[in-house]
Amino acid sequence: MLIGEFKHSLDQKGRISIPAKFRQKFAEGLILTRGIDQCVFGFSKTEWEKVVNKITNLPLSQSNARAFARLMLSGAFEAEIDNQGRVLIPEILRKYANLEKKVVIVGMYNRIEIWDENKWEEYKKQSEESSEEIAERLSDLGI
Repeated sequence: MLIGEFKHSLDQKGRISIPAKFRQKFAEGLILTRGIDQCVFGFSKTEWEKVVNKITNLPLSQSNARAFARLMLSGAFEAEIDNQGRVLIPEILRKYANLEKKVVIVGMYNRIEIWDENKWEEYKKQSEESSEEIAERLSDLGI
């Protein structure tokens, strides 16, 4: 299970250290892709296959489905964790998420999200300020 938030620095080569408690989940490698809200998503290969299966079953006739598929699939890269627990974030994804130096790795149960630290703090503050409204909307979904 991937939960929690961890602050790390991007090195000069564009690598970040994956938290030790997450490394086993990604032992066979991971897929990095454009995420929603201008972050990078990281999936285990098993979880990525589930995402791809859902995407490939979306109706091609719907422009939103095509746009989402393009966003997720065209920006996807296979990555490996090196012996020191680091993973290289491809330049295209670093630019997309504005990752320059300080990043936050957020565990989201079945994936990780990699955020620019300032953008994450801003997003988190907005979410915390509207937590009551969010909770009310989710209660309509049975959560």
